[in-house]
Amino acid sequence: MNKISAVTFAVQSFVTLFVIMDPPGTAPIFLGLVADKSARKRRILAMQAAGVSFIVISIFALFGRVILEYLNISLAALQAAGALLLLLVALELLTGKAGTHGDGADSNVALVPLGTPLLAGPGAIVATMIFVQKVDTTSMAIGLVAAVVAVHVAIALTLMASTTILRVIKESGVTLVARIAGLLLAAIAVQMLVDAIKIFVAA
Repeated sequence: MNKISAVTFAVQSFVTLFVIMDPPGTAPIFLGLVADKSARKRRILAMQAAGVSFIVISIFALFGRVILEYLNISLAALQAAGALLLLLVALELLTGKAGTHGDGADSNVALVPLGTPLLAGPGAIVATMIFVQKVDTTSMAIGLVAAVVAVHVAIALTLMASTTILRVIKESGVTLVARIAGLLLAAIAVQMLVDAIKIFVAA
């Protein structure tokens, strides 16, 4: 078996996680959730969401297999739970209730659903755990850490940049963004749930 270089491994890790976590695709949902916040709070929430995702990914990279085995939780069950959580948030966006939580819920929005399970979802968690298993050398470990950090920097920058859109659109535009975000989030949740059911059936 041919071993790949640490740089190649880092690039592969970055590209894989970036595609799975999909910061550009998350941006509309992020905008729908923070449309009623001030520009400063939106930037803070963007950084918090990226930070929460980084912490979750790091924890599962180090202890993921042990945690799931100890709690006797399958990845399919984790995915189904995440899907149901996202579906609940999607319904709030579609019905216009997402902005009724008040400023006290800022950290909650960054934690759930942005940080997890939208960004640090089952796909990203599994991919990271697989990459950890492939690490053979110290340089590869450093490459993986650099890739994970780079992905989350990209996430924070993408989400912060997306907030400039809210300066252009008016209140009706904000409402439209929230509805579109709810529809997209509902679709993501349903797909996650279908994938989890397929895994349960195949098991």
